[in-house]
Amino acid sequence: MSIVLGPNQYGKAEVRLVRVDRDTARHRITDLGVTSLLRGDFGATHESGDNTGVIATDTQKNTMHAFARDGVGSPETFLLRLARHFLAAPQVTGGRWLAEQHGWERIAVGDVGHDHAFVRGAAERRTALVHADDAGLTVLAGLRDVTVLKSTGSEFSGFVRDRYTTLPETDDRVLATDVSAWWRYETSFTEAAGPAEYDARFAAVRSILLKTFAELHSLALQQTVFAMGRAVLEAYPDIAEIRLSCPNNHHFLVDLEPFGLDNPGEVFFAADRPYGLIEAAVQRSERAGEHPVWATIGGFV
Repeated sequence: MSIVLGPNQYGKAEVRLVRVDRDTARHRITDLGVTSLLRGDFGATHESGDNTGVIATDTQKNTMHAFARDGVGSPETFLLRLARHFLAAPQVTGGRWLAEQHGWERIAVGDVGHDHAFVRGAAERRTALVHADDAGLTVLAGLRDVTVLKSTGSEFSGFVRDRYTTLPETDDRVLATDVSAWWRYETSFTEAAGPAEYDARFAAVRSILLKTFAELHSLALQQTVFAMGRAVLEAYPDIAEIRLSCPNNHHFLVDLEPFGLDNPGEVFFAADRPYGLIEAAVQRSERAGEHPVWATIGGFV
């Protein structure tokens, strides 16, 4: 039995890239963390240390910075530009390019946002991923850690009870989660879309996810997750599928009886762990199945 090299990739991870657009006196910031990973004919460097075909990870980082000189655009189009550049090398047969975008908001001065002073937003990040293999380029867009809460309009009952069940049923509870999602675009969209189309579609999908969370009377977080994904696919035929991961950020009613006080659903203890975790892929029945891009995602999303 011989020992051989299996699947492998390499590159530069989490390159912090900040671009300031100064076309006018009102500046704009794009703040990305970018990862580039290449696949291809790199067996020699693993097996014998022959680096003849290796594109150094530092070169990959420098390419990101150089490309940003001409503008970033949307995260998706920036990653597509990187992918096409590296795929032009004959030894590169595939790869994975990932971006997380951090939000900056203009500092309000009076009722107007300042032209060049910003404050870092919440933990929420916009995400994008480009995957290249023999089938071509696949584009995912997404978001991470969008914290949402509804103070009523949620219940949970009718679940299995056994000797280890202590959770009471409830017809009114706080429902809170941190929404993370990836959605996969059809090739028809990626071939035609530019930065403006990607930006507009991201904003629209985010709005649908939040609107569905707010409006649905939830009988379970599972129901909410599926409804959010279904609403996105119903709105946009050129989105092939969407995956969501939503922790159940539990809010437990505090017992105030020891202090001679009632608690009519007003005072809660927010527990950070352990937590329930609900994850689901929402797909179109005619194309249901596992796309190769998901094998490159760490965890469910």
